[in-house]
Amino acid sequence: MVVVMMLAYIAAGLGLSVLILRLLSARIRKYASGAVCRSTVRLDGKVALITGANTGIGKETAVDLASRGARVILACRDVEKGEEAAIEISTRVGGAQVEVRELDLADTCSIRAFAQRFLREVDHLHILINNAGVMMCPYMKTVDGFEMQIGVNHLGHFLLTNLLIGLIKRSAPARIVVVSSFAHNFGWIRLHDLHSQGSYNSGLAYCQSKLANVLFTRELARRLRGSNVTVNSVHPGTVQSKLVRHSTFMSLLFALFPMFLKTPKEGAQTSIYCATLEELQSISGQHFSDCAPAFVAPQGRSEETARKLWDLSCELLGIEWD
Repeated sequence: MVVVMMLAYIAAGLGLSVLILRLLSARIRKYASGAVCRSTVRLDGKVALITGANTGIGKETAVDLASRGARVILACRDVEKGEEAAIEISTRVGGAQVEVRELDLADTCSIRAFAQRFLREVDHLHILINNAGVMMCPYMKTVDGFEMQIGVNHLGHFLLTNLLIGLIKRSAPARIVVVSSFAHNFGWIRLHDLHSQGSYNSGLAYCQSKLANVLFTRELARRLRGSNVTVNSVHPGTVQSKLVRHSTFMSLLFALFPMFLKTPKEGAQTSIYCATLEELQSISGQHFSDCAPAFVAPQGRSEETARKLWDLSCELLGIEWD
């Protein structure tokens, strides 16, 4: 009887909490939506490349840059979905210059093929947004044997940026935006077991990959000093997206408390901010959230770890990067 009463009280408390949240949802949504990029910069004549741009914040970023006059190239694993996104963008933005190209960041052969074609057919690249990612997936490997999250979120973008960096430098002033996450605060780079072969936790592996994004940004910024090419990382916020599909717990939270989540358009604002704001032309190696500088965890500020991760990444990918 006591147990039944306790369960009833707990259920009633949860019900009341949900009711209160529902009543306050409008105010919560206003707070959760975050900052808006106020830049009015035009991008006529500029070329922007966005990975994973067929959905979510990638697609919304593409919509914004296209509306500013940029030629926007959507790099997508699923070309059919990419074409659907391109049609939607063209419908939303009159006169949009949008193209779709196949890119599978879980396959280095696909990345190299993409880059080779891109370099043959595109003369400039002013904005590169490393946006695509996977989150908390079951243990699986990329075509090249990398753990999927570190492979796609970090190593895939590392190789893509390496292959395009010459063109980006020749197109300067240019910008690189790396989509990371607040989750980097909970990550640690396991240089001895980057692919989680010793033990695997999908959440910790995701956090490691997002920390790798921050460290890559800082080390690349150091190496690009004097080139008039900037690179910054961003935390888009907690965004309503399909990224959490592999986590039952996260999916349940998202379903119960949607008022705390950003829409994809709201989540895209900081990427757009870093890609367009004139005042950021000389700012590099920083981390942003809600269109403002954001805290970086101590492990994300380690120059030693950044350089070791850089060297290990080059070794794994079989590349040299001065």
